[in-house]
Amino acid sequence: MPGARWPGAGILGLLLLPAALALEVSVGKAATIYAVNGSEVLLPCTFTSCIGFHNLAFTWSYNSSDAFRVLLKGTVKNEKAEPRLHVRGDERITLEGSTKEKKNNLSILLHDLEFGDTGRYTCHVQNPKEKDLQHQATIFLQVVDKLEEVDNTLTLIILSVVGGVVGLLVLILLIKKLVTFILKKTREKKKECLVSSSGNDHTENGLQGSKAEEKEPTKV
Repeated sequence: MPGARWPGAGILGLLLLPAALALEVSVGKAATIYAVNGSEVLLPCTFTSCIGFHNLAFTWSYNSSDAFRVLLKGTVKNEKAEPRLHVRGDERITLEGSTKEKKNNLSILLHDLEFGDTGRYTCHVQNPKEKDLQHQATIFLQVVDKLEEVDNTLTLIILSVVGGVVGLLVLILLIKKLVTFILKKTREKKKECLVSSSGNDHTENGLQGSKAEEKEPTKV
């Protein structure tokens, strides 16, 4: 029947609603972070939840081809509370994040980097309001001797060419407008000249279409 709705649509919507409101975890857009040996690096982790959270649990773990270890564990009581650490597996790590003002930040700072710190770092988050479903995001850290300088020569050349083309187009438009303006003024001036010329009477006195005043003879 026209206008009839499939009963399963409502059920499907109810099934998809929890997924839409589910907690999401992010470690940023970069898949890999490069850091110099002996320095420090910030490993980002943020989360969002449309249904809120209570006693949220979070864990940072490290994983490489030959090792796995838990870096730290903690909980966040609610949106107004700060994260609380329960386990710290590495003294070089400090929790830099904050959940106040809806920042929902669980980032960590890793000090005194070593080459052995290269590997995958995963931020796990668990929200009891979602029946203890776990969400996680992973970022890869590459510890290097020094950061390689990126050669931007090609990029600069491309930008210069694009800038030159844009500048040339702008110049052409300006010249076109200037020429149009000059032609317009020339036509207006020519038109004024023609109108002025048609209004002048160049016929001599006494000719047809003219009026001459007769002067009285001079008396001697």
